[in-house]
Amino acid sequence: MSVWFIAKREMQIGFRNPWSYSFLLLFSVFSISLLLIQSNQSMGFQGYTHATGTMINLTLYLLPMMTLLLGSFSLTAEKEDGSWTLLSTYALSSSSFLIGKFLGLSVVLLAILATGLGLYGVVGVWAGQPLTFSGVTAYVSFSAALLFLYLALAVVVGSLAKNRWQALTYGVGIWFVTVLAWPTLLIAVLNTLPYPVIKPALGLLTLFNPAELVRIVTVTRLGGGAVFGPDYYQWIDWINSQWGIATALVFGCFWMIGFLGLSSWIWERGRGRG
Repeated sequence: MSVWFIAKREMQIGFRNPWSYSFLLLFSVFSISLLLIQSNQSMGFQGYTHATGTMINLTLYLLPMMTLLLGSFSLTAEKEDGSWTLLSTYALSSSSFLIGKFLGLSVVLLAILATGLGLYGVVGVWAGQPLTFSGVTAYVSFSAALLFLYLALAVVVGSLAKNRWQALTYGVGIWFVTVLAWPTLLIAVLNTLPYPVIKPALGLLTLFNPAELVRIVTVTRLGGGAVFGPDYYQWIDWINSQWGIATALVFGCFWMIGFLGLSSWIWERGRGRG
């Protein structure tokens, strides 16, 4: 039994999951409503504008939550309905199983994003606010980066949780800390540190928050890096440098590999204990 078999199976399950269509409907309704409300402004993602920032923030709230819940629920469902008990009787390693789940879920979530963006584009043309190619590229890159990083986290959550209720608790907790409460927590932590340590600590903490890292990179590449203030000038120079995006991609790959490896270790320990 191979990774591709698990990925194909996950895609079939994911496209039948009513949760997927619920999130698609929610994302489409909010994004289209935003488009119609601001139809008198430039909404084509041409650089960093108020409308662009609002759309990025909307995605930042919805996409991580959607990814954490769908990803972790998919793994806990395998434990609760006994599917994993059957699959574990085959010659299937924990890493192959989890990588297959990750790939299958990635396709499902990317399909949801593509459908939502397609509806957004159709309504945008009707409202006289068509998307530009550069705008679509920026938004898709931002959303895909969020999706992959949080999906790796969701696999860890699903490996740790014993049931859907635990997965819901862990997932909402991670979303709350990394998205909703992050500015408050960041300020609280930095206020306890000596002044010379604040900037290095700010950079280190930002690297380990996928939502904040992706947001800073995207906004800076759209030309809005000044909104972050003087403490992020080094970040802006780094992101706009020749190797800025390549370095961010490498770090993102290490993030995903590290969390998939951690989830495989957790899953294998649970498998050994029966």
